[in-house]
Amino acid sequence: MDVHGLFHLLKGELAETDWLQWTAIVFGVAEVLLARVNNILLYPAGIGSTVLTIYILALAGLYAESALNAYYFVMSVYGWWYWHKKKDEAPVPISRTSPREWMVTAAIVVGGFAVLYGLLKRYTPSTVPGWDAWVSATAWAGTWLLAKRKIENWLLLNVSNIFAVPLLFYKQLPLFAVLTVILFIVACFGYFDWIKRYKAQAV
Repeated sequence: MDVHGLFHLLKGELAETDWLQWTAIVFGVAEVLLARVNNILLYPAGIGSTVLTIYILALAGLYAESALNAYYFVMSVYGWWYWHKKKDEAPVPISRTSPREWMVTAAIVVGGFAVLYGLLKRYTPSTVPGWDAWVSATAWAGTWLLAKRKIENWLLLNVSNIFAVPLLFYKQLPLFAVLTVILFIVACFGYFDWIKRYKAQAV
């Protein structure tokens, strides 16, 4: 399919997208933009986005990603509370991932993939258990590194994003695919921005 045909396919899918997906995307974009400016309202926006996304992804048969968003919901609630509690304290410094932390990261990816794939194959009607499990397992690992303020969290999150985009198109969720492309771009900027901040800390 050429670019022109792909554009018309995307246009047709967008025209058929329901209001629920549009609402989830609006909340998701708002969360990203608010996170860029470090605004606490990113958390209620994230809660709205994840609640809707959990339901939409479950309907689409992406059960692992739906569960991943349930985790994001919990973290949004926790983050909102933690922000208020620690708002006057210095943030955890940005750092590089140590060899030991890389081992933990690999264990999260491999173990998470194995568990999710097994659960999806055995207990759900998923048509893409391996793909769904891989996207979620790499995102879990990236989120763990993000919580520890490790620069390489952006790399793991973008591995997840790269595989998520075609998966979401395949499941006829074009708006979520477009949002994931935006998240990919934000993660690229985040990676280089954190490198600059890391170097500035050492001065």
